[in-house]
Amino acid sequence: MEHQKKIRIQAILAGFAALLLLVGLDQWTKALAVEHLAGQRDIDLIPGVLTLHYLENRGAAFGILQNQQWIFVLIAAVFFLAATAAYWKMPKTRHYLPMHILAVTVTAGAVGNVLDRVRLNYVVDFVYISLINFPVFNVADIYVTVSAVLFFIYVIFYYKEEDFQFLKKRER
Repeated sequence: MEHQKKIRIQAILAGFAALLLLVGLDQWTKALAVEHLAGQRDIDLIPGVLTLHYLENRGAAFGILQNQQWIFVLIAAVFFLAATAAYWKMPKTRHYLPMHILAVTVTAGAVGNVLDRVRLNYVVDFVYISLINFPVFNVADIYVTVSAVLFFIYVIFYYKEEDFQFLKKRER
């Protein structure tokens, strides 16, 4: 039992450290975007494909819910609590390592964007895939999107229904 407690503490500390690192990377890239892209011409990294384009996003994807920051903060807070609870209850075994990683990365994305919304009243976006005219996004958005896609792939092809029984168990 003592060994399990030690593993749990290590997993929580590792998850928290990874969360801080990922949020830090997101905030650093946004600071670089503000410093080098705000008020400047776009930078074509791959002409016709990938561009660095500064944008202050006061809404969600495709500009919906403009200037409704409180909604995003509330949703992020609920999501953060749910992801933290799932991470806490999830068994600390190798089998669940992908889910631990995905919980941390998706949470880092939510935290990174909520920090912008609270601090700036908008989210700094700067990556534009011009080839497909995709909405401008940032590193936190990448965390959320990639994590969500991988989550669904794991749920469909790797994990079984019984692997999620831990969500139904009550902590003692």
